[in-house]
Amino acid sequence: MGTDFTTSTRSAVERYADALVSLSRSIHAEPELAFQEHRSAEKVAGLLEGEGFEVERGVADLDTAFTATYGSGDLVLGLCAEYDALPEVGHACGHNVIAAASAGAALALRDVADALGITVRVIGTPAEEVGGGKVLLLERGVFDDVALAMMVHPAPYEACAARSLAITDVEVHYTGKPSHAAAAPHLGVNAGDAITVAQVAIGLLRQHLEPGQMVSGIVTRGGTVPNVVPARTSAMFDLRADDADSLRRLEARVQNCFTAGALATGCTHEVVQVSPVYAELTPDEWLADAYRRAVTDLGRAPLSRAAERGEKIGSTDMGNVTRVLPAIHPTIAIDCGDAVNHQIEFATACASASADRAVLEGALAMAWTTISAATDDEQRGRLLTAAATRGGAA
Repeated sequence: MGTDFTTSTRSAVERYADALVSLSRSIHAEPELAFQEHRSAEKVAGLLEGEGFEVERGVADLDTAFTATYGSGDLVLGLCAEYDALPEVGHACGHNVIAAASAGAALALRDVADALGITVRVIGTPAEEVGGGKVLLLERGVFDDVALAMMVHPAPYEACAARSLAITDVEVHYTGKPSHAAAAPHLGVNAGDAITVAQVAIGLLRQHLEPGQMVSGIVTRGGTVPNVVPARTSAMFDLRADDADSLRRLEARVQNCFTAGALATGCTHEVVQVSPVYAELTPDEWLADAYRRAVTDLGRAPLSRAAERGEKIGSTDMGNVTRVLPAIHPTIAIDCGDAVNHQIEFATACASASADRAVLEGALAMAWTTISAATDDEQRGRLLTAAATRGGAA
């Protein structure tokens, strides 16, 4: 990695530090849910547009997706910016940090893009928590010419080759028949009971799940008042597994539990897939090692390679990106005490001095990883060949 490039990108991150921290804090202060992230997307896109990036809003027919591009090199870098939040707990997964770090990496690389022969592209990817924004962007061609992609995700620990679980989100709807719960309960068909039977069946199934499989769920509609037999009920479940094949086997077993609820009560039922299936992360080993060198040079202490193989970060639609092109999704540690992602205490930690540092050092680590790839003839060739094989970069 060239010393001049290292110095230049460090200087750029230092120069933009206040703007990047302000961006992270501003997104954090106004959390927006999936596909509704209008203010957040504009904050990121507007900053980059003001710094000379060519911005295209509403890409892939998604109102809150965008691309911000600088340079014309044949090696196209995709920096994924997430910015959706969670209901009630806001930015308890730190997507404000993700968005600001990707913007920071882009700004760090802007002035050296021509010398490195790269095109820098920030891809604003909505709806990671639910909705599968990256899956939709992949299907609609936004990643077609991207040779390598990356992002950094805040977490309680540092992992360079982070792993995740495959996931599918499904909602089951039961339809029965209403009746007076006291005067004529025998005339009703209880859709609430159907959900209960399904939940009990899933609870018993858990003892016999394969290693790495898990099911979690909530009732989203349980009836209206207790003196009316519930005629319509719904529940949503996350099904996770180590890989896509295991996930398919799990889904078949859970579908049987849903059917059991309908059969036991006389209800009809329908199962709807809420989001696209998220594949498990398969990080590019070379890029992960390059990122490891970068964060170590910055004074961070990532988990050992052996230790990080035993950790799973939940699920992410970035897994689908890693299945299509060389990409990484490292985690960057913030000071969060005993809290973990998706807890309100973690949301608080994502607007702290530690999170601000993660924005800047995450940006720099991604910039240095890109420099390593762009200046290594063998790796550059590998990345360009892979992109050309996909029908993307020439």
